[in-house]
Amino acid sequence: MKILITGGAGFIGSYLAEKLLSFVDNEIFVIDNLSTGDFKNVEHLTKNERFHCIIESILNESVVEEAVKNCDIVYHLAAAVGVKLVVEQPSKTIETNILGTQIVLKMCSRYHKKVLLISTSEVYGKGMRERFSEEDDCTIGPPNKKRWSYAASKAMEEYLAFAYYYEKQLPIIIVRLFNTIGLRQRGRYGMVVPTLIKQALSNKTLTVYGDGKQTRTFLAVDDAVEALILLMQHPKAVGEVFNIGGEQEIRIEDLARLIIRLAESSSAIKYIPYLEAYGEDFEDMSRRLPDISKINSLAGFKPKFSLEETLQKIIAFHRFNLNK
Repeated sequence: MKILITGGAGFIGSYLAEKLLSFVDNEIFVIDNLSTGDFKNVEHLTKNERFHCIIESILNESVVEEAVKNCDIVYHLAAAVGVKLVVEQPSKTIETNILGTQIVLKMCSRYHKKVLLISTSEVYGKGMRERFSEEDDCTIGPPNKKRWSYAASKAMEEYLAFAYYYEKQLPIIIVRLFNTIGLRQRGRYGMVVPTLIKQALSNKTLTVYGDGKQTRTFLAVDDAVEALILLMQHPKAVGEVFNIGGEQEIRIEDLARLIIRLAESSSAIKYIPYLEAYGEDFEDMSRRLPDISKINSLAGFKPKFSLEETLQKIIAFHRFNLNK
């Protein structure tokens, strides 16, 4: 198949491109403007004649149209991501996510190409659930809190995708990713795991925001990519929303302690108030865990890699690069 991945030079997109390229009949096309992605993530793939990288924005309608027209299916990952970027550049977040997705969906509809849209667990907002399921309400905070611009823009992407599904019979699949971690993830946009690991390996103080009692799950990127491919291949996934995330709940302060132990670090932990880190209009959720029973029932998906072994791999990777 000829497969288009928007945002394909990003953290998750590059792993998806790599995995799909490992199937010998696939030809992979990537669009990325490298604003949050990195060409180094896919540079090793350029040696393969079945891989093509287009350095361009998804806001360039003619480029997106040509790429969609020439491909069989589309994975739409391109988006503004990361808490730091969202808080600092909310207008860019909204424009990139909504306008970019509108262009991708319009072209997929024009040429009737199946598309898998990557959304986020952020759309659940401030909801209070033990584990969020796909049918739960989305409780997003007020517009004057910049924190919620990302969640609102991704929710609007989902509404738009379903509009194309119902009105134009465009085959769409929506995936809500919870925290995903792996070797190529970088901390510069507020990603917690690479930030804490780099601090631990340098024996610097680990910065934990808030009281550290907030809990999350973390999924290995290899597991996430497997889930995306399973859903794209499954005919009954069309017109549905799926959570993809880890199952092991952990408090952020305990995550920091685990990283210190695995990295054999002498680091201490410092708690930084959200006000100091992100400003007075920042809000966070005390608990955000996925119910993944829907994708498990449909496609038999369960995470293969534990949090500890995934962290060990990431620590080894960063230690190797630190000692170069």
